[in-house]
Amino acid sequence: MTSKKLNPERKKIGSILTIVLIIGLTLFAAGCAEQGDEAVEGAEVSEVAELSEPVKIGYVLWDGEIASTNVMQQVLEQAGYEDVEIIAVDVGPLYQGLADEQFDFTTSAWLPYTHQTYWETYGNRLDSVHTNLEDCRIGLVVPSYVTINSIEELNSEKDKFDGKIIGIDPGAGIMQVSEDAISEYGLDMELVSGSSAAMTASLKKAIDSEEWVVVTLWSPHWSFNRWDLKYLDDPKGVYGEADHVETLARLGLKEDKPNLYGILTRFQWTHNDIQAVMVDIENGMAPEEAAANWVKSNPEKVNEWIGEK
Repeated sequence: MTSKKLNPERKKIGSILTIVLIIGLTLFAAGCAEQGDEAVEGAEVSEVAELSEPVKIGYVLWDGEIASTNVMQQVLEQAGYEDVEIIAVDVGPLYQGLADEQFDFTTSAWLPYTHQTYWETYGNRLDSVHTNLEDCRIGLVVPSYVTINSIEELNSEKDKFDGKIIGIDPGAGIMQVSEDAISEYGLDMELVSGSSAAMTASLKKAIDSEEWVVVTLWSPHWSFNRWDLKYLDDPKGVYGEADHVETLARLGLKEDKPNLYGILTRFQWTHNDIQAVMVDIENGMAPEEAAANWVKSNPEKVNEWIGEK
């Protein structure tokens, strides 16, 4: 067996290289850690700066949209946003305002059916963020004591309805679909436009006197909690399958306000949630008060949306 004895000079050089390598690795690790700290600090600074920027939420004056928008305003203020403005408009200006970046986002998009024409017009200039409410139906609704059950039967009993279908604001998607229903079923009836409040006032007045009335309505809606109502069957499927409600944002929001965008991706609730807010409002509570009441009563869900554990 043989052995080789290392040259003392080579051994010395090897030791020096080892020390240099250790120092280099140490400095590299320290540099990475420093860069990591700077990245975290940068993200924190960016988030703090975002909180001071104004946030504009567009919405329509439907009961459910009033509820969801006021709740989102309360949630964002709880998350630290200092200037959250909610702006009520008709449906057309809502979509145009999002496309033109006048609003940051809305939680009021009924898709794919009710707002289909608006999506077809503006969809390529909008960011579909997330579905916030599932299984939302629209149609023609009557009190349960009304003895017809189908839209096809309206003409034969039109005098009992005074020849009118009571609608809401003229730009609403449900009004456009109801015009289609009048055409498809050949209804000899007038679609009366007004507002959501006027429609429910007409519904209440008719029910109080047990008169026949037919209205454009959707669910979830507090009216179904208040009165015994039913949808008229729609055998031709004019009103389509159930919609969902989507959160839409302006293009660029994800990059401009990533923390806000993250909250929007987590915002989703149930029919029971939204109806609790709507019922409080219908019982006389101010929308912001009803929203604050719900937020206070549901801290786990709110913290999940905000991203806090």
